[in-house]
Amino acid sequence: MPSVRAVFLSDVHLGTRASQAERLLDFLREHPAKWLFLVGDIIDFWAMRRSIHWSAAQNTVVQKVLRRARQGEEVIFIPGNHDEALRDYLGVVFGGIHIEREWVHCTIDGRRFLLVHGDEFDQVTCHHKWVSVLGDIAYDMLVRVNLWLSWWRRKLGISGYWSLAGFVKRKVKRALEFIFNFEQSVIRAARARGLDGVICGHIHWAALREVDGLMYINCGDWVDSCSAIIEHHDGRLELVLWDKPIKQLDSVTSDGDCARHVFNR
Repeated sequence: MPSVRAVFLSDVHLGTRASQAERLLDFLREHPAKWLFLVGDIIDFWAMRRSIHWSAAQNTVVQKVLRRARQGEEVIFIPGNHDEALRDYLGVVFGGIHIEREWVHCTIDGRRFLLVHGDEFDQVTCHHKWVSVLGDIAYDMLVRVNLWLSWWRRKLGISGYWSLAGFVKRKVKRALEFIFNFEQSVIRAARARGLDGVICGHIHWAALREVDGLMYINCGDWVDSCSAIIEHHDGRLELVLWDKPIKQLDSVTSDGDCARHVFNR
């Protein structure tokens, strides 16, 4: 039996320097599942128009997902705004991967969740795309600066991964959420369909909590937080923050370096 019933990932941003593909590979190795949901921005076509950074680890991520699909795991890919080109292929099955605009997932205990990337609820992305593109360019610059900071941290013997880009984004994220009311918008969409909650991505802000009687769940990202949502075989939903140092990926235990938040209902 797979170790978990379902895995939910978003905002991996393959094709960029920021993508934490090595950590994602480690997470995937330890979490075989019946279902694998890719909830948007898995490949960053926006960034790849400017420059492409495609590492061996990123290539292995793609191969691993395709292998899991071939071995019988149900893989559902819901494109986001950064890989929106794949929305031209909705309903197509590629290498065992189903490309869908959205999905309703039913947990083992009968709860139903709307799966969307979430960009359609972001007023900036919907109506001022140029602002999003400009922000994406600024974010890429922060990532490049962070490469130098990481090098100096290693020279100084400072352990652990710290993201300058993530730090800046966390400082402004609350204001953005307040202005555009992202969480309330996606919750209203789930409520209008009579569902029990929503599982989304897009804002790089992992969350698993109850909002106005429904569950708001955000997968986070594999750029800064390295986070995912998993469903256990009893229906429990868990937010996992995967924070293993890369140099120790093959030696640490699964519980030693990752934080977990479990929601029981």
